[in-house]
Amino acid sequence: MQNLAPIALFVYNRPQHTERTIKFLKQNNLAKESKLFIFSDGAKSKSEEENVAEVRAIINNIEGFKSVKVIERKENAGLANAVIEGVTKLINDYDQVIVFEDDLITSPHTLAYFNDALNRYRNEERVMHIGAYMYPLKTDDLPQSFFYRAATSWGWATWGRAWKNFEPNIDTLIKQFDKKKKSLFSIEGKMNFWKQMLEFKKGKNNSWAIRWYASIFLKAGLTLNPSQSLVNNIGHDGTGVHSGINDIYNVIINPKPITDFPEIIEEDKKAYQTIKSFLTTRKGNMATRIKRFVREKLSQYFSK
Repeated sequence: MQNLAPIALFVYNRPQHTERTIKFLKQNNLAKESKLFIFSDGAKSKSEEENVAEVRAIINNIEGFKSVKVIERKENAGLANAVIEGVTKLINDYDQVIVFEDDLITSPHTLAYFNDALNRYRNEERVMHIGAYMYPLKTDDLPQSFFYRAATSWGWATWGRAWKNFEPNIDTLIKQFDKKKKSLFSIEGKMNFWKQMLEFKKGKNNSWAIRWYASIFLKAGLTLNPSQSLVNNIGHDGTGVHSGINDIYNVIINPKPITDFPEIIEEDKKAYQTIKSFLTTRKGNMATRIKRFVREKLSQYFSK
């Protein structure tokens, strides 16, 4: 396979997560042929310096890739700023990028999926994002991969032609939404995407991902996704920047390669309805929600 995309891995202060992420990434079929760039953010406080140093000890002793370059920050930029800056740098140098954070375990076929899709849809303007994660959908009648409107951030890839549309200014994004667009954007109110936009404006989150999805949505862009996830997020243990303690989105990784890609560039209606159905029922009934809430609070208490 020619023209392999560089891999950007963003790490911070979780050595065990980082080690597992790299372990699974190294097992990818294309790892030895891929360039890996690791962006290590600086500590926010004295109390985090030890964990940051431990992470850096791990990432400065990595083999198994075509090349490894570590970019260490002295100051703390925060995840959003680090991702935007790192992605932009690799896009400028390579015109494409595959992006991971430090809490994602992958299939051995994840890099192949990304590179196949990057090459296949390189000149399709509407295709703006390739995601590797998919919700645990209870269906077996979807194609191996499909187009959808929303962008997932747990393992993704894009091109320079798409990333140039990224709009970081939340006010510029918000003013382009009317009532209809808000509904379409939030999967008819089944996902809190619009709430995330408003919370970003209020300073309650610092998500690059919601601004990237909004940028794609406002350009009528599409995202490619597998029907069975090629990535699982191991960060839902309370250690992540935006991740609470949760098992709703836990998945069994697809052990097979993706060989079937959509030829028609439009959102898959059946996939959309299947995802909407999952989002509608994902939290379960009231009893299930109460049990989960209690379990999360107890986990937080005993982890202190």
